[in-house]
Amino acid sequence: QVHLVESGGGLVQAGGSLRLSCAASGNIIGINTMGWYRQAPGKQRESVALLTIFGTTNYADSVKGRFTISRDGAKNTVYLQMNSLKPEDTAVYYCFLRRGADYWGQGTQVTVSS
Repeated sequence: QVHLVESGGGLVQAGGSLRLSCAASGNIIGINTMGWYRQAPGKQRESVALLTIFGTTNYADSVKGRFTISRDGAKNTVYLQMNSLKPEDTAVYYCFLRRGADYWGQGTQVTVSS
């Protein structure tokens, strides 16, 4: 079993920054990918930033140049640094881990006010 615990969400003004963290625990040997998805009200969940075990990153076009994903392997933690936040970034952000199956965190709310 895999357990993901997110932190770092909150309310911020447009142009501000937040850093999300996701700590993974449990049976995490053989992780393929970790990253972040988000879901805004009335919209489908979308991929935001993904990081493979080989160091390959993939960002949504809407966040390129503003968001940065990173990982601390020793802590089994993945981070999402979000800069120049926009109101359209408002969503629940979910940590994601792929190790054979897909695992999800409980979600953390990010609200960007205009």
